[in-house]
Amino acid sequence: MRLLVANPNTTQGVTDRIARVAREAASPGTEILAVTASFGAEYIATRAEAVLGAHATLDLLATHAEGCDAAIVAAFADPGLGAARELLSIPVVGMAEAAMLTACMLGRRFAILTFAVALEPWYQECVDYNGLAGRCAGIFCLDEPFQAITSVAEEKAARLTALAARAIAAGADVIILGGAPLAGLAAEIADQVAVPVVDAVAAAVRQAETLAALRPRKPIAGTFRRPGPKSLTGLSPNLKRLFES
Repeated sequence: MRLLVANPNTTQGVTDRIARVAREAASPGTEILAVTASFGAEYIATRAEAVLGAHATLDLLATHAEGCDAAIVAAFADPGLGAARELLSIPVVGMAEAAMLTACMLGRRFAILTFAVALEPWYQECVDYNGLAGRCAGIFCLDEPFQAITSVAEEKAARLTALAARAIAAGADVIILGGAPLAGLAAEIADQVAVPVVDAVAAAVRQAETLAALRPRKPIAGTFRRPGPKSLTGLSPNLKRLFES
């Protein structure tokens, strides 16, 4: 099995972190192809940056999805996920969606913890889009600077662990660490948190493997059926071909 892990942020160090966690989570024999956006934000934190990230997601999938059994949008809040499901014939999984659905199988209510307050509105809209507002105990954000996006997980591990206690007190049965730069931190702090902690990358990999193994057909009806071919201008050659095919 081959999984494409598409990071619509432009920071290669974050992709390297995601790839390491993805390979640790994957089943034996699963190959991970991790790729990084060539344009957009170093990390997506706002709605405007998410629009650029959605474009980057589609461009990465159009370029690298051939020969893959499933794909993962490797940015929390899943920019471009719905559009990717329209256009691609293979299953496409979002990190946030996978983390939240996994959390719903572990407890009644989950909380999302992240490292910057700028992320909260976009994350809340992702929860709402997935119809899970009633299962969400809140989005808890650190409100302090950090030194580098590639090391924010190590820098803020203790602060996020303390934040988890606040989320549990607010009614969370499960903790989700939100944000690709936090990949791998769940395993490191799990013993210090009184409820299950979900790593979004690991959840996405395991769910992508499951969907690929189920071999679902590409819908020809419903809201994710493939749109008809349309000629567009100004796109990369691969993305243009994806729309026009």
